[in-house]
Amino acid sequence: MPSESLSGKVKRAVLHLGGGPVDSDVVEFGCTLARADRTELVAVYVVEVDWRHDLDDDLEAEREAASRALDLAEGLAERAKVRLDTQLLQARDVGAALVDEAVSLGADAIVLGLPYKVRFGGDFAMGLTIPYVFKNAPCRVFVIREPVAKSESREDLTKRF
Repeated sequence: MPSESLSGKVKRAVLHLGGGPVDSDVVEFGCTLARADRTELVAVYVVEVDWRHDLDDDLEAEREAASRALDLAEGLAERAKVRLDTQLLQARDVGAALVDEAVSLGADAIVLGLPYKVRFGGDFAMGLTIPYVFKNAPCRVFVIREPVAKSESREDLTKRF
């Protein structure tokens, strides 16, 4: 791969928000890109719609969770003095929706968060979205993994209650 393709500026980045603890890390990384390269940031929350519902059904609880995540992202970007646009999508598959949105926006990067999770048996779990985006995105992909210590302290907190 030519070195100039690695050193090029990121002009537009899609930030995937999922309503989890790593969303703030994703937005902070995006803000760092924006300050360094004047990157346009678009935070995208995808409500995954199962086959029991039509794609245009109003899933109120999921939309409320999305609104909270997008509001948090806007607040973080505002404090960092960075412009951030937000979008709420409904789709059958999160990974495909992110790649399609990145293509339609002409983004040259997708930033995703990866909570540190282990499956039963202790294997690290990456889920389905990140491998799909890695395989299909026509642009750079940045994955921000939650630190192990952060995930462990969160688990300790939930065990207390």
